[in-house]
Amino acid sequence: LSQNEAFARMVVAGFVMPLDPTLDELNELKTIVSEAVTNSIIHGYENKKGKVKMIMEYENEWITLTIIDYGKGIEDVNKARELFYTSKPEEERSGMGLTIMEIFSDEFYISSKLGEGTVVKVRKKLTCSCEDDA
Repeated sequence: LSQNEAFARMVVAGFVMPLDPTLDELNELKTIVSEAVTNSIIHGYENKKGKVKMIMEYENEWITLTIIDYGKGIEDVNKARELFYTSKPEEERSGMGLTIMEIFSDEFYISSKLGEGTVVKVRKKLTCSCEDDA
């Protein structure tokens, strides 16, 4: 798990760094990706092998991250979005992943179909970290 999560964090950092994000923006995007990939592995694939697809886009100061898994899907997305809800109560930090992703993003979307997988899409507007030359 930690290798996959670390790899996803490095990839998103490599994509975002040339856009000159603030440190907070960079850390929030890396955390969003960590949570999404971790959820895919633990809940979608139940720690078995599976593919997680990550699409990153940048347009007009907006970063869009889409994380897709083809795992078991979420039975009730609205319930899963509730703070502290988890299908795995034995896991550390149970029930916080979707909430963290939602808090750190400007726009948060999730869709899921049982037996087919889950799509998480987040959008975040970047601010310029450079100072005015006034």
